[in-house]
Amino acid sequence: MPSVPAYPVHNFAVYARDAQDTLTPNATQRTTLIVAACYIVAIAVLWHLPYLSAIIYPFKLLTVGFHEMSHAIAGVLTCAHIHSIELDPDEGGATRMSGGIPWITLPAGYLGSSFIGAALITCGFDTNASKVASLAMAAFFLFTLWWARRNWLTWILILGMSGLIVLFWFVAGGVALRYFVLFIGVMSCMYVLWDVVDDTIARKVNGSDASSFAHICGCCPSQVWGVIWLIQAFAFFAAGILVGIVAFKQSAEQQKKDASHFLPVPGSSGAPPQLLPASSLPTMLLCISATAAVLLRRW
Repeated sequence: MPSVPAYPVHNFAVYARDAQDTLTPNATQRTTLIVAACYIVAIAVLWHLPYLSAIIYPFKLLTVGFHEMSHAIAGVLTCAHIHSIELDPDEGGATRMSGGIPWITLPAGYLGSSFIGAALITCGFDTNASKVASLAMAAFFLFTLWWARRNWLTWILILGMSGLIVLFWFVAGGVALRYFVLFIGVMSCMYVLWDVVDDTIARKVNGSDASSFAHICGCCPSQVWGVIWLIQAFAFFAAGILVGIVAFKQSAEQQKKDASHFLPVPGSSGAPPQLLPASSLPTMLLCISATAAVLLRRW
């Protein structure tokens, strides 16, 4: 019987060293992690200050929008009819739907918004990925406005955030956009963690998603589901950071070079001379007008 050679022990050391190299952040990633840590501290401080908390108020509402949109997406995927999405000034929201599968649509709010936050954190490690994330958020904004109907607060929030995204896209070749996307991701994950603790663990809110889910499930109280969702939200937060470290190893200089060739700012050195030809301007205006007309008709 032929002998089977033993698996070389040193291969495990090689794999372990490769994994360590992959998970070790480079200089650019360390800067991103430091900025993310500063965001966490700043958000935690501003959260409890009476007047300065107004600085992060719009981003709290944006995270509520992510939460409600996650409910709506889960509803669409389970054949529900979405009637409306509403945000209120007290940092609350509601997604009105009929049909669907409550086992899926109820937990989708917290889990979906924490997943979105983790994905934005990952994209915050790379300029081009942040541009793609901004386009994805633009699609999210359009769907939100479609279901928002006459909720004026949602319209003001979406238009304001869209303006900030466009503004930061033009600053420093998209570097400012990268840090803005990173901030939204950190804010979204932190809001989910705080909201789950506040609504389901620290105190029981009868109208919370966890209470409704516990009612239809019947096997566990809402606090148990809150702890489970909290663990999942922490896992998404950590995964967003780890995936960003593993996936985007480019230096700041390489990111700047790549960004100059991917959706570059008009007029920059990497932009083609006719990025937006004059002949395409009427078509672009027609598309914008048609989109606005559809949304206003929905209103």
